[in-house]
Amino acid sequence: MSEQKWLTIALPKGTLFSSSVELLARVGLPVGQLQENGRRLFFVEEEAKVRYIICRPTDIPTFVEYGAADIGLVGKDIIEEQEKDVYELLDLGYGYCRFVVAMPEEVAAVQDWREYHLPRVATKFPRVAEKFFAAQGMQVEIIKLHGNVELAPLVGLAEMIVDLVSTGRTLRENRLVEVAEIFAATARLIANRVSYQVKGERIMPLLEKIKEVVAG
Repeated sequence: MSEQKWLTIALPKGTLFSSSVELLARVGLPVGQLQENGRRLFFVEEEAKVRYIICRPTDIPTFVEYGAADIGLVGKDIIEEQEKDVYELLDLGYGYCRFVVAMPEEVAAVQDWREYHLPRVATKFPRVAEKFFAAQGMQVEIIKLHGNVELAPLVGLAEMIVDLVSTGRTLRENRLVEVAEIFAATARLIANRVSYQVKGERIMPLLEKIKEVVAG
């Protein structure tokens, strides 16, 4: 069978996985194998001519950019941070979270974050942070961490952090307070630029079905 008739879809491990699988089921794609427990990362549905790749969310834009996957479902936060050369087709509406700037409660009560001179900002998202502070006309020193950025202000590593929050519970537990919102992020549908053209007969009808489901 011609490769052009196949559609390869990259799905994110973790918090977005179940909602992504549910969405695919609602638009009529076979997802039975995806709902099985196990460690498999690659699934083939011969009859539907669909392949699924299960990978870390941070890897999905790379799989899509290089054409290993034709389309992918991934958070807007990752799209903005990585700036890969892919098409962003649709806001899927689930996986809501927000990028925020946060500081220790006791400091925020007496110090406006915009009045700092060259503050240190700890974050897992250096591009997002740099673009935000540049738009504010502020020079900052970005300190990239790979986790537990909430710890940075508590031990004097940084004056503030940029991070994703959903409920804000982690901030509160570490006596940090949100001082600015950068933007909200939800799951998005992205596509490889070549696949979008060459496999339009597969991608476009699927995109329209997803739009209908998302619209409710």
